[in-house]
Amino acid sequence: MLKILAPTGRNQPFCDGVSRRNFLKIGGLGATGLSLPNLLALESQAGIRNSHKSVILIYLVGGPPHQDMFDLKPNAPREIAGPHKPIGTNVPGIQICELFPRMAKMMDKFTIIRSLVGAQADHDAAQCYTGHAPRGSIVPPGGWPQFGSVVSKLQGAVSPSTPPFVSMCYECTHGPYNEPGPGMLGSANSAFRHVGPSRADLTLQGITYDRLADRARLLSSIDLFRRDVDASGRMEGMDAFTQQAMGVLTSSKLADALDLSKEDPRIVARYGTGDTVKRIDENGAPRVPQSFLTARRLVEAGARVVTVNYSKWDWHGGPKNDIFTREREDFPIFDQGITALIEDLHQRGLDKDVTVLVWGEFGRTPLINVQGGRDHWPRVAMALLAGGGMPSGQVIGSTDRLGGEADSRPVTFPEVFATLYRNLGIDVSSATVTDNKGRPHYLVENGALPIRELS
Repeated sequence: MLKILAPTGRNQPFCDGVSRRNFLKIGGLGATGLSLPNLLALESQAGIRNSHKSVILIYLVGGPPHQDMFDLKPNAPREIAGPHKPIGTNVPGIQICELFPRMAKMMDKFTIIRSLVGAQADHDAAQCYTGHAPRGSIVPPGGWPQFGSVVSKLQGAVSPSTPPFVSMCYECTHGPYNEPGPGMLGSANSAFRHVGPSRADLTLQGITYDRLADRARLLSSIDLFRRDVDASGRMEGMDAFTQQAMGVLTSSKLADALDLSKEDPRIVARYGTGDTVKRIDENGAPRVPQSFLTARRLVEAGARVVTVNYSKWDWHGGPKNDIFTREREDFPIFDQGITALIEDLHQRGLDKDVTVLVWGEFGRTPLINVQGGRDHWPRVAMALLAGGGMPSGQVIGSTDRLGGEADSRPVTFPEVFATLYRNLGIDVSSATVTDNKGRPHYLVENGALPIRELS
């Protein structure tokens, strides 16, 4: 059915009297000869930004010390409080560590969760990437997929030239620190990784676009496999990779996003610098605040989800892991990088579209151990959120006087993920993904709903 609505209000009409908004309400676009790519091309020619919702998920490898960052206890005994002092922020009543002065000046753009509960006791990044506990729950055939893989499956790519899910994560020698992968959703929904051989294949060398298209047609015609009997998902994965490769090779958008030499040097300097090779601890991730900048460039290029792992926060004490020496070194660098990202998003008008989440797999013990560190503490942890059009400048939840238990408004991992999905336009009360046996599964456990304070 073709229905053309008359122009109304302030909408500017086309030359035939039809407004752009009403034109997009036409049913049966196939009959008009206008495909979605045609419409996107017309929008691009008209200078209309193709807005989409995105999430940047930053994993602080090894478990950050919540009570030394955003939940200081200055009135507790010294063996619990530590040497750092709280400072006021630009939001009355909210105090954070003195080593985060930049963040203190723009706390109105952040939300702190001080009462994150339900963490695991062991180092395992799976819960931070999937929302599901790696142990103690029923795992579906194929395994729980990580958040970016679910979004890739449900929403697909914004642009053929940019994968929906891009990982900026460095490989850690300690396996459980790494991303768990697409699980039951199969390889077609894996992340595009910024490191490794795939990055060298982002440009064409010695072949024209026409020849590339001819090869793609030849590849599709020489199909020796029966897709209708392939239950492994491998063929689907091969098809997805072929399509993704074609999109990447015929556009410079992804390669440009990964190339920081194309960014304003003043903005690059604003984020700070790090070493992509040197590991602060041998089995963690390198400390690379430039990854935050690349993540911003990737969501601008069309990525829906970008994951980042950052530094190593497992400070048990000892000669190389005295927690307060490490905090004096790490906190200011993180403060510079994360505030640059949030400031950048606001200046570019992306603060309503891009959600930023920062957290680790658990908190740290209230009591400082005899080696001068804090040990694993799954009973309560913290999270930092910004953007996504969410209310900000607030603290959600509280802990007891020692920072060891949630004292009010405990927040769960599934609630956080329900919030991320909501910000992307995915309804967790109805959306499902299917496992290898054909059974549907809801995206979050226990009927979790988005955090009400962030609605």
